[in-house]
Amino acid sequence: MHRNPRAVLRAAVAALLRPAAATAPSAASRQALPKATPAPTLAEWRPLPTAALPGSGSRRAFSSPAADYGKDVDEVNRKFAEAREEIEAAMESKETVYFNEEASVARDAANEALAAFDALLARLPPADADSLRRSMGLKMEQLKAELKQLED
Repeated sequence: MHRNPRAVLRAAVAALLRPAAATAPSAASRQALPKATPAPTLAEWRPLPTAALPGSGSRRAFSSPAADYGKDVDEVNRKFAEAREEIEAAMESKETVYFNEEASVARDAANEALAAFDALLARLPPADADSLRRSMGLKMEQLKAELKQLED
């Protein structure tokens, strides 16, 4: 900290209160602002057609096919993460009295994630389904392998 904080504050206030001429830019460095256009009068104003408004007509006019399935992909990812956590919990409880119950919960969670992935693939157009299979297929195979490891 500075030795004399009041001196620092005084210097800051003095810098702020300098005359405007000392801090104002010169006339040569100022740029001319463009002229403002006048607002339209009420007689000149025309409403937009209702088809151009976002809330009217089809909602799909503003969404892409990839965005339509984004929530479904997020849901599959959430179920995948949940299934992995359940499998991990079951593996930690191996050789305890809780293992059978934990394994059952893990099996159900994994099967739910795999079913959601398969259902999403079935709903997608072939090109999008192939893309999703390439991006998430290994994760689902990993889930199947972990489930199989749990059974052993």
